[in-house]
Amino acid sequence: MVRIHRSARSALFSTSLSSNLKRSGSLILMTLGLLIVYLTFQSSNSSIHSSSGTGGTRRGMASAHSANKIINTNRPYLVYGTAWKKERTAELVYQAVKTGFRFIDTACQPKHYHEPGVGQGWKSAANELNLDRSDLFLQTKFTSVDGQDPNNIPYNQHATLEDQVKTSLQVSLRNLQTDYLDSLVLHSPMQTLEDTMLVWRTMESFVDQGTVRNIGISNCYDANLFKTLYEMARIKPWVLQNRFYADSNFDVDLRVFLKAKGIKYQSFWTLSANRHALATRQAKEMAAAKMLSPQTLLYAFLMQLGYVTPLDGTTSLEHMMEDVAVMERMEGGEKFLSEQEMRDFGQILGLPDNEPF
Repeated sequence: MVRIHRSARSALFSTSLSSNLKRSGSLILMTLGLLIVYLTFQSSNSSIHSSSGTGGTRRGMASAHSANKIINTNRPYLVYGTAWKKERTAELVYQAVKTGFRFIDTACQPKHYHEPGVGQGWKSAANELNLDRSDLFLQTKFTSVDGQDPNNIPYNQHATLEDQVKTSLQVSLRNLQTDYLDSLVLHSPMQTLEDTMLVWRTMESFVDQGTVRNIGISNCYDANLFKTLYEMARIKPWVLQNRFYADSNFDVDLRVFLKAKGIKYQSFWTLSANRHALATRQAKEMAAAKMLSPQTLLYAFLMQLGYVTPLDGTTSLEHMMEDVAVMERMEGGEKFLSEQEMRDFGQILGLPDNEPF
């Protein structure tokens, strides 16, 4: 596996878009693009190996893509999502990190995630790129018994709820090959508010111990429930991770609250749930004018909102490179859409009138 340099990614990205291809691209162009990446890598890699050997060059290049630096400078980013990748998880996480992803989402839920593969993938890539642990942001989830495969639950389902959460954390730390988590998310609210708060208090204790840096919740579409959790929590949620789709009115009421409180919104099922809008003539024309695909335009639109971070679960190396290229341009300060274009694209998606731009 070669290291994909920023210049090569940008060249491939521009070439594929200038031909106005669909996101799937053509096999011929993809092959040529990857050949360019490989040749560029070989040339630049030779100069690296001929340096003093101290690792300074590699460290400098790697630090340009550091989760810690991205967070500290409040720059936009994408999160690599690892659901449903099964035995390919390690390979795909490895590719994602090598391509430029630094934020990774998973869950202690063998039914849909392969957490050990995430640990193997990020470790292998980090070792090759000379990345520190702080250069990566690892986020996982506690999933209740209701969300687990009854034949493969990663903790004792008969234990107390508090002990289930504690065991799940230890399993995640072992799977992910780390001694701390950047973020631990409750996969969905429990059946009662009492149990939800019990899990939350247990997660708060992990923050107190320094084992977990941030805590959040996912699949919470009830604005009143989220606000109640926020008010009752001693350590406030740093993130809400939800599907971004019309069935929930795009969580607009929740997102108004999140924006006011400085809480991140992570969107998942972002592309799949909005295929119809992305296939419209208006979306295609706006994307083409920006030399983007409709899919990367949607990612850019969400990141430009400032508090929204899309999960990106692509299994295509070509799409990884395209998506990272957009992310890097935005991290450099580029804005793809004017205020009016933001509103226009919001209308294409079907966002409600009270969208918090």
